[in-house]
Amino acid sequence: MAAAPVWSVDPRTGKQREQVAVEATAQEVDGAVRAAHAAREALADRTVRAAFLRSAADELKEAESTLVEVADAETALGPVRLTGELARTCYQLRAFADIVDEGEYLGVVVNHPDDTATPPIPDLRRYKVPLGVVAVYSASNFPFAFSVPGGDTASALAAGCPVVVKAHPDHPALSELVAKVLRRAAARHDIPDGVLGLVHGFEAGVELIKHPLVAAAGFTGSVRGGRALFDAAAARPVPIPFHGELGSLNPVVVTEAAAVERAEAIGAGLAGSMTLGVGQFCVKPGLVLVPAGDAGDGLVKSLTDAASATDAGVLLDHRMRDNFVAGVAERAALPDVDSPVTPGSGGEHTVSAGFLTVPAARLAAEGEHDLLLEECFGPVTVVARYEDEGEVRGVLSRLPGNLTATVQLSAEEVAGEGAGAALLAEVTPLAGRVLVNGWPTGVAVAAAQQHGGPYPATTSTSTSVGGTAIERWLRPVAYQGVPEALLPVELRDGNPLGLPRRFNGVLER
Repeated sequence: MAAAPVWSVDPRTGKQREQVAVEATAQEVDGAVRAAHAAREALADRTVRAAFLRSAADELKEAESTLVEVADAETALGPVRLTGELARTCYQLRAFADIVDEGEYLGVVVNHPDDTATPPIPDLRRYKVPLGVVAVYSASNFPFAFSVPGGDTASALAAGCPVVVKAHPDHPALSELVAKVLRRAAARHDIPDGVLGLVHGFEAGVELIKHPLVAAAGFTGSVRGGRALFDAAAARPVPIPFHGELGSLNPVVVTEAAAVERAEAIGAGLAGSMTLGVGQFCVKPGLVLVPAGDAGDGLVKSLTDAASATDAGVLLDHRMRDNFVAGVAERAALPDVDSPVTPGSGGEHTVSAGFLTVPAARLAAEGEHDLLLEECFGPVTVVARYEDEGEVRGVLSRLPGNLTATVQLSAEEVAGEGAGAALLAEVTPLAGRVLVNGWPTGVAVAAAQQHGGPYPATTSTSTSVGGTAIERWLRPVAYQGVPEALLPVELRDGNPLGLPRRFNGVLER
């Protein structure tokens, strides 16, 4: 049987642009993984790794015009958005190069023998080593930042782990181009092409997670697809870590005092956040608790005005468009659900933004309205009108894990008066990132970032954005009683590499 073709498709028209590749066979997946495994030694030198990451950023920047043009043709995200995303991706690669140079991520700890301790402490030296080949499953909505050159790939390479990427079918031409750019950067440092493998096709993704030389995996996508791969990773003869980002509702709670104080601003801000990128952000606010009464009515009016003025947009592919239209219609048909601005089909290839309202009491108890507590990918949010704080607590108690949770507070509540602190404490267990008087769309690449939360937001407690994302691809090893000459250079007494470390209980930098 001939291998299935892989087509690049224009989401603005639904028409095929070009055949990019063919879906990888099991043998081709095996070849890609084995080539990556063979490239491990080429990444062993931290100096080489850091230089490779910086070269990758330089090469991506140099190819910017071509990459953005192809990305726009396959995603309809627009040159402005895509140029900014590529800049973010280059910054992320350089940031990981800095982390590799600094060396703190290695977690070096040295304990000399201490016979006076109970029990006695032998000579122990601990640091972290790379896991091995990492499988990366690209996301559709960020063709640079969460795809072939994205955070999973950058952090894995920084850790010293070669990568095999399962390309996303929504941007296969871009995936091929970016892989060539990264391999060109690798060649500048005598790193073989196999350090960055690329495969296409659903079955290739299944084969990849099962391959015995794959040591870990990173995924960004749907709950259904991510959970299937997560289960497959756990069911292997040798289970492996699976760091998956699956889905998030990103709840927002607006206090009554905040609504009284700035209803118009909150409504407009919500509209901008939930329609950003045609609602295709993983941190889009999908459920907003708003007080009943005049203050909440003012917020809803502001949201209505702003959402009504939003142009129809193109989703990443027609399957997503169909799912959005059907999902919104199913939700809008539930009892007591109103649609002040009706979201749904905006034309043959587009969707229109809008929102639904429902009494919060409908969500506080299990029932047919549970559908409103599930993510709907696209430019829509659910506004739940609550009568009192008890209804807020009731809804929050039923929410699954999320990437973010946001509270909108009044000036007095921000100053510590009123229910602000208690509300913040209530939403903290729900999410990995908690915001006050902001909006969750936009994930800064920063050392303190946490892009991950309780299941199903993610399948682990790690972050996929920020410097600590590197920790996902490392494991600690302790050496006991090993002679100095046999120790890894990172663990020797004289600290010849000048690494940050904890030496006999004292932190050295």
